[in-house]
Amino acid sequence: EMISISHSEDAWHRHLQDELLVSGITEEDQWTPSEGLSADQSMPGPCDPEDLLDGVIFGAKYLGSTQLQSEKNPSTNARMAQAQEAVDRIKAPEGESQPMTEVDLFISTQRIKVLSADTQEAMMDHALQMISYIADIGNIIVLMARRKPANRKSADSTASSAAPPKKCWMICHVFSSEDAQIIAQAISQAFGVAYQQFLYANGIKASDLRPGEYSDYLGTQELYNGDLVHFSRSENIREVCITKKPGEILGLAIVESGWGSILPTVVVANLLHGGPAERSGELSIGDRIMSVNGTSLVGLPIATCQSIIRDLKNLLIIKLSIVHCPPVTNAIIKRPDPKYQLGFSVEDGIICSLMRGGIAERGGIRVGHRIIEINGQSVVATPHEKIIQILSNAVGEIHLKTMPTSTYRLLTGLDQPVFL
Repeated sequence: EMISISHSEDAWHRHLQDELLVSGITEEDQWTPSEGLSADQSMPGPCDPEDLLDGVIFGAKYLGSTQLQSEKNPSTNARMAQAQEAVDRIKAPEGESQPMTEVDLFISTQRIKVLSADTQEAMMDHALQMISYIADIGNIIVLMARRKPANRKSADSTASSAAPPKKCWMICHVFSSEDAQIIAQAISQAFGVAYQQFLYANGIKASDLRPGEYSDYLGTQELYNGDLVHFSRSENIREVCITKKPGEILGLAIVESGWGSILPTVVVANLLHGGPAERSGELSIGDRIMSVNGTSLVGLPIATCQSIIRDLKNLLIIKLSIVHCPPVTNAIIKRPDPKYQLGFSVEDGIICSLMRGGIAERGGIRVGHRIIEINGQSVVATPHEKIIQILSNAVGEIHLKTMPTSTYRLLTGLDQPVFL
């Protein structure tokens, strides 16, 4: 799972987050410290990087913990909302006394521990890679950790593809400290140092990843985007008129096109058999809806688009502006050497994060899409670890076929469509 690091005011050293997006680290992976960090491996932050190998301690006040159920790969905005919800649950209303315990926060490249300030007994102990999100809100710190499933099996492709959308439980610890932002920065720095240790353990020299080298390489790459070419062709842009009875639904299910799309709007994911949309013969799965009766859907949240379409129920004629698109998106990533980051992370075949400006985004990769093929080889029934291995070793022109995960689940019968 991607490890997000975000704060209420601003993101701190976003490049550390970006590097983690492509590491392929799983819950079982362990980072092994090297003999030490060289000068060019030093990670900026409030701590000496070498100290983070052994661990540093900050004082704080523990306010309490709560548990939230979460999507497996929520958006950054959703994570921040969850952090705020945790604070609202734990923090006493203004004017009331706040129960709190003096603690020491132990931060290292391996673990984050919460120790009783008096006895130094461990109240909580989380492996660093189990931390999903760290937020500072004023003088409040929210530390969100995933609960590891009791019986995590090595990927069974049949079982995983037939399972419902994954949910997980997040334990949210809430602390108060005047050094809230510094503590959050120290955890961010720990991730960066741990990543460098990960590179070291895999035989990749951090000195080979010079800061300017990746940017220089990106500057030589042309944007590949099948969408851009497709959308520029007038024959793919259509005005569709659908007639229906009063009170009859339009008869289509929609999903999001995926973060990073040239046309960020909704995609037709399914058509109700015998419904007005199917009867028209003008719509196909994969089509992008640009507007409905003159109301643009471009850039709007999926819930808003669904609401707009539902409000058409009593109308007799619906006019849609669409771009006819196939359900599968093609992407081409150009990677000359494995040391160059691909710039995205994958969880069970689903693209769950994307580095802005990286070679994957330039190649047409979409967050929220499921990978269908890699270089002509189907990976629909391929275990997570094998997909990571294929992507980690891939060089040259890497051809991928993807589609929105929601569309995939509807087409394979894993989910039932909600027709509008």
